[in-house]
Amino acid sequence: MTKLKLQTLPSLLENSFGLYSDNKALSYVNQEPNTYKNLQVEISNTIALLKAQNINKGDKVAILSRNMPNWGIAFFAITSIGAVAVPLLPDFHENEIKNIIEHSETKSIFISKLMYPKIENFTSLLDSIIIVDEFEILKASSSNNAVTNQELSEIQEDDLASIIYTSGTTGKSKGVMLTHKNIVFDAIQVLSIEHVKSHHRFLSILPLSHTYENTLGLVIPILQGASVYYLEKPPTPNALIPAMQKVEPTHILSVPMVIEKIYRNKVLPTFTKSKVLSALYKIPVIRKILNRLAGKKLYETFGGKLEFFGIGGAALDPVVEKFLREAKFPYAIGYGLTESAPLLSGANASTVKYRAIGPIMKGIEVKINNPDPKTGEGEVWAKGDNIMKGYYKEPELTKEAITLDGWLKTGDLGYFDKDNFLFLKGRIKNMIVGSSGENIYPEEIESVINNFKYVLESVVVQQKGKLIALVHFNTEELEKQFQYLKEEAVTFAKNKSEELMIELQEYVNSRVNKFSRIYAVVPQIIPFEKTATQKIKRYLYY
Repeated sequence: MTKLKLQTLPSLLENSFGLYSDNKALSYVNQEPNTYKNLQVEISNTIALLKAQNINKGDKVAILSRNMPNWGIAFFAITSIGAVAVPLLPDFHENEIKNIIEHSETKSIFISKLMYPKIENFTSLLDSIIIVDEFEILKASSSNNAVTNQELSEIQEDDLASIIYTSGTTGKSKGVMLTHKNIVFDAIQVLSIEHVKSHHRFLSILPLSHTYENTLGLVIPILQGASVYYLEKPPTPNALIPAMQKVEPTHILSVPMVIEKIYRNKVLPTFTKSKVLSALYKIPVIRKILNRLAGKKLYETFGGKLEFFGIGGAALDPVVEKFLREAKFPYAIGYGLTESAPLLSGANASTVKYRAIGPIMKGIEVKINNPDPKTGEGEVWAKGDNIMKGYYKEPELTKEAITLDGWLKTGDLGYFDKDNFLFLKGRIKNMIVGSSGENIYPEEIESVINNFKYVLESVVVQQKGKLIALVHFNTEELEKQFQYLKEEAVTFAKNKSEELMIELQEYVNSRVNKFSRIYAVVPQIIPFEKTATQKIKRYLYY
């Protein structure tokens, strides 16, 4: 990578098109790879399409689609003319989409055929609609005042590039305003953690509408002349495994849930299928040998060339992380927020430290505000050129989030160890104060609960001063395990669930401190609602 003229997306593209014209760029797994030379032409054609629809600098253009090469083409075309991309999560309800289009004053939308039914009832809000699958105009702008002579040089570093709306885990959606410099600066700084090279191959499995995949899984590979491959279908195991065998990815970005499911559903059962093996697996020396063998098999399943399996967006289960370490699987941990474009700290596969979220990234300041004198714990604050401009049309919320001297209050509790590695304890809003004033972190209790057999996920809440565990059990696994009792299914399921709840409560309370013990277990019949990075929307269950 050479030094960019400006830290803007058009400048980044100009640099990459000059250096990597024959490299493979954005492609579907099962299609002929596209080159950077072709990517340049396709972005230019899409810019012309936008201008013909009277989209100019400062206009808002939404993107609503699953991941595909054309998603990135649309994003770069929008930002190259100084318009503002408004990425929408495919999982958003149509009411959320309507509210965001109205709130952001979106003029046009790139939308996939699959997602079109979500906007059918309010197409009148949009001047133009473009089907992103083939860049086909479904609704044309009625205005004839298109500006056709804008140059890329008009885009400045402080210009708005994107407004990202996220429901988050604490309620109302907010539009995070990210400038060109926020995104490009963060992408460049990430290279100080992981040296992405032009021969690297990314397999994209997280939504591009989230800043995690957008910056790290799209902007960074394009900056470095690397290639990105997309699945034609949702990333289920049936689609993912053959894709990994074909692409042989060097880089995958993921959320904890993906690798946790693999561990609990595929790895762990092989070590607990017999009493003898289960007993052997509890012996540390033998466990490490078995984990190493499992790691080799897992590595081959991922294509055999993986260098960087990035995990972010939520806390990784400590038991699963221990397995990854002992398996010598090339996992890496990062931490950030949409408001920081996103990365603040992280480590690569060779420098990752157990339970840490990495050292702070170069060029960024992070401090623990008002730390506890005994524990060193306090709110994590961050400062740097990657910190958002603010929340769109929300000056009061912006003032609450960013101090006058530019510090972003993350809302996370953390501390630094002696090696300057950052560790997180949990969200401030999630912290529960016990009856004697103790700080209880529900995430720590949940990590114990989630390692109990047949548990998929959980949320710990406080009710009338007592800790209650809401637990979603793996009913499919229970049915498999006890299928021989199908004739008494209803009675058995009820009795077994009661037994399981008692067993789970005893299991947890024997592994946590006195003030973190749970008073009751309440089954959660349907899965918990989640954000794009698979964090549970906790506020719905308080």
